[in-house]
Amino acid sequence: MLSMSDFISGVSYDECKATADWLMSNTQVRPTVGIVCGSGLGGLAEMLKDPQVFKYSDIPNFPRSTVHGHAGQLVFGTLKGKPCVCMQGRFHLYEGYPIQKITLPMRVFKLMGVETMILTNAAGGLNQDYKVGDVMIIKDHINMPGFAGISPLAGPNDDRFGVRFPCMSDAYDRELRQLALDVASELGYSEFLREGVYCVLGGPSFETIAECRMMHRLGADAVGMSTVHEVIVARHAGMRCFALSLISNRAVMDYDSQEKANHEEVLETGRLRAEQLEKMVSTMVARLEHNNNSY
Repeated sequence: MLSMSDFISGVSYDECKATADWLMSNTQVRPTVGIVCGSGLGGLAEMLKDPQVFKYSDIPNFPRSTVHGHAGQLVFGTLKGKPCVCMQGRFHLYEGYPIQKITLPMRVFKLMGVETMILTNAAGGLNQDYKVGDVMIIKDHINMPGFAGISPLAGPNDDRFGVRFPCMSDAYDRELRQLALDVASELGYSEFLREGVYCVLGGPSFETIAECRMMHRLGADAVGMSTVHEVIVARHAGMRCFALSLISNRAVMDYDSQEKANHEEVLETGRLRAEQLEKMVSTMVARLEHNNNSY
């Protein structure tokens, strides 16, 4: 059982630097774009040219991914000519890691020169207009663990990463969201593309009906167990963030319903939509400019 002291056992700058240095000594790639693959969406990493793969278990200080549907490896390569690093599998609070350990890769990427983070996840749809297979661009989030003081930025602040009190009203980059809408329109994906608010919970149990109703009333369009902690740390370090959710199941909102959320459904939806998501993300990456990755 984790105690509160485990949650504020911060990951030091030196630890992150050692990991970044180890990776840079083992690959020639100097990534400017980082991509995090969510449940069932690891195929994005398969698109990288001249890939170099590092298992998480071989990387100093790195946690290990324990979830089915997460490969547990870091892939370096180029995507549409841009040097990228891709996480095939991420870490979650419910795996028992301290929250700082979950977000360690963001700080390592920053020290390697990453300027833009693209994060994907599978999420339950709370918005009644959403259908399974829709893709939601995240425009904002509700951080439930944060309400309870569980934050990746808790503990002493290291100014080499960022300021003590970072702004989160611009967490999800407006230009990148517009780029995604433009790309989706060109590719003919507008019919299943949405924009909305993502709510993060700790998991691993799926949400109760009462919890789903509450989150919906609070303004959440989708719910999941990842992404927000990574975005907070990436923004703290000055990286631009773009995130999207694949709506893999509809949250159960009705006591008469016989539906039940399950992880296999999540992975299957990922397989069905994977190719289109890969095309959308790769087209976006192709249009990022190196100068602070504006386009």
